[in-house]
Amino acid sequence: MTPTEKPGRFLAPPQWQSDIFLTNPLFNDLALHFPLADCPQFPDCRLLTQWLHQHTGLTDWCFVDQSLLEQDGRYYEDFIFDTRQIPLRANNWHDLFGALIWCLFPKSKQQINALHRSELQAHGQKVRSQLRHKLTLLDECGLVLCLTPEQAELAQWLRQHQWQKAFYQQQELWTQLQPLIFGHANYEMATRPFIGLTAKLWVLDITAEQLQRFDTERYSFVDELLAKQLANPDQLLNHQQLSPLPLLGVPGWFAGQDLAFYQNTSYFRPKRQQTEQGVS
Repeated sequence: MTPTEKPGRFLAPPQWQSDIFLTNPLFNDLALHFPLADCPQFPDCRLLTQWLHQHTGLTDWCFVDQSLLEQDGRYYEDFIFDTRQIPLRANNWHDLFGALIWCLFPKSKQQINALHRSELQAHGQKVRSQLRHKLTLLDECGLVLCLTPEQAELAQWLRQHQWQKAFYQQQELWTQLQPLIFGHANYEMATRPFIGLTAKLWVLDITAEQLQRFDTERYSFVDELLAKQLANPDQLLNHQQLSPLPLLGVPGWFAGQDLAFYQNTSYFRPKRQQTEQGVS
């Protein structure tokens, strides 16, 4: 697919398009885990609940129509925590991808919901704490990258916005890394990819011994590690996590990734330099 320029306001395709799961490499993982390319229309709550039960241990959880939440009156996160029902808008890309993330990362999504609930009880609905802000960034835009100690330098290059070194010069390494999209908003925007599409990077440090499990149990392994990290809210407040990552720069996830592509500094922006007077 050819990227468009960044839109003033993003709008997902108005109709169901099953072909994107066959033609866009950002959806390769979803197409492997769910028969989305075979669906003639948006999967409904019944089918998504079936997938949730197939892929997770959340057999007493389900997806329900958004109207139930509207009739109930509780806040979204409270409703999920209390009822184990996840409201979805029908025929909606954003909510579809949110449901699929629940299927792939159930422990992490439960942990995020529990943290939102705790923060709501502590601060109320009107005050959005820094922790809830970080939770939302991860939930909407997160990309999880597992790195062994030998690969740790890549995280520093990414955090320092050394894009050509991290992406272009390390293309072979990325074929081994298998990064995972966690943010459902990024999946939604990938339906119409544009220059400017940016994720938030979450690095999981793993050992060489854990690498085999990552290769064979990718999603369940990452879900378990991520949920354990989120159980410590200080991890979310770690300034090194959730740094920006140009999503179309991930090798293999977009066509035309030549050197000139990575030299586009309006997308692959250099790191803002710290000065004695502040941020330049």
